[in-house]
Amino acid sequence: MKKTKPWISRLLLAAFMAVGMLAPGAYAAENDNSTKAPPYDVQANLAELKAELAKAGEGNKEGIEKKIGTLEYAVENGITLESGFTDDEDGDADILQSYVGLSGGVTTKYEYAFDFFNVSMLWTVIAAALVFIMHLGFSALEVGLTRSKNTVNILFKNAFIISAGLITYALFGFNTHYPLGDWNTVENWLSFGAPIGDLNDGGTDFSYGPGAVLCMTGFGDFIFQAMFAATAATIVSGAVAERVKLSTFMIFATLLVGIAYPIVGSWHWGGGVLDGWGFKDFAGSAVVHAFGGFAALACVIILGPRKGKYDSDGNVKPIPGHNMPFAAVGVFLLWFGWYGFNGGSVLSAAPGPLGLVFTTTSLAAAAGVVSAALVSWIVFSKPDLSMALNGALAGLVGITANADIVTAKGAVVIGLIAGVIVVFSVIALDKAKIDDPVGAISVHGTCGIWGILAAYFFQVEGSGVELGVQIKGILLVAAAAFIFSLVVFGALKVIMGVRVSEEEEIEGLDLAEHGQEAYPDFTVKSEN
Repeated sequence: MKKTKPWISRLLLAAFMAVGMLAPGAYAAENDNSTKAPPYDVQANLAELKAELAKAGEGNKEGIEKKIGTLEYAVENGITLESGFTDDEDGDADILQSYVGLSGGVTTKYEYAFDFFNVSMLWTVIAAALVFIMHLGFSALEVGLTRSKNTVNILFKNAFIISAGLITYALFGFNTHYPLGDWNTVENWLSFGAPIGDLNDGGTDFSYGPGAVLCMTGFGDFIFQAMFAATAATIVSGAVAERVKLSTFMIFATLLVGIAYPIVGSWHWGGGVLDGWGFKDFAGSAVVHAFGGFAALACVIILGPRKGKYDSDGNVKPIPGHNMPFAAVGVFLLWFGWYGFNGGSVLSAAPGPLGLVFTTTSLAAAAGVVSAALVSWIVFSKPDLSMALNGALAGLVGITANADIVTAKGAVVIGLIAGVIVVFSVIALDKAKIDDPVGAISVHGTCGIWGILAAYFFQVEGSGVELGVQIKGILLVAAAAFIFSLVVFGALKVIMGVRVSEEEEIEGLDLAEHGQEAYPDFTVKSEN
């Protein structure tokens, strides 16, 4: 690009300034100070805060000291603030406080904040897309660990789940999930929300949330959380595979993701009862995974085991999946998507927490693979691939509650223990005649409990996680999911039935429910 000569630039600048001065009302507006608010005086505000600090009780001192520190930072670094701290947390001082201390520094009022907000928003939608990919992972894993005659049915269920989840979350889930203090039914327990509107009304900069704590737009917040919503029903889908009636499952899944999940989620992330207790569940070991696992447990108890799973003496007869490569691809897709699941839960691109969460997530998954593989090798005399794959997921579920408050060493130990737990949980449930084709109850339910407890045992100093609160919280979430599913799935059993006929189960749900085959040109000998 050719550069303009300096004298031309100065001439153009003078011309524009002249036009601006001659514009109608420009002079009057510039000299009319009658409607202007008095300029913000940072020194006066500092004096007020210091006087307030001297009189404050112990519980209020920390917040006041933080405000004083922010204003002193602005003075020391020559940052001009046009407003102080406001009730809506959108004043210049509020914005500055949200990013002081983040890497990159602050030299002017908006220089770093603008870049940080945009990078954070970009990361949020990328994380949402990664969580979406997890639904492909769940589909592939479920297909691989079940028989070929049910492949179309499984893919159909998973396509329906994400679609129903997104629509119901937009209609009432999001605003039920986040009441913002407006508990219109039962305080701290229940609030029914309206459909989403223009979520950009809340601002498309730091004003939407309290700075770096929630660094995204309203629509960014919605789409990230919406991708989480359908996960619970996807967990149930794997546990009830190969014998559940499609129409019944569709109704149940819609109610689970549209009503039950947002309500239980509001207890924690919506500022409800769990949040009031101080319950720690960073990205959802309890609120997402254990919730789905215990919902699945209730459904499997009502549904019963697959035909041929147990012999006449009650001994377990393994029903192998038809495509282990698919199962492996599914787990790797889930692992990849988990970087969005946990990494996105930082709710910004704050470098410190984001790097830590990616690292702890990776280490826990890897450790889960190693321990599950070794334990299965000892127990079954040969290394079991399906156990190793579920070990990765067990480690991921175990780290989800605590990825931001544990060390790298802690993450490895959490993953190792999760890998051991999942093997013995699968064996125990099989013996109890709880038939779960993909191990979803063990991975998400049992290891979800472990993740919540691990947040206490492996927390770094100053995290403030209490064991009693963790136990009480996971019991509440598990009970809510189990009871809701027991009642709703039980009612559906009475009204319309929950299980296909024996003939349909033998034929396979692809033909019985859809009249289609996933592999029309192939026959799997073991399924004849």
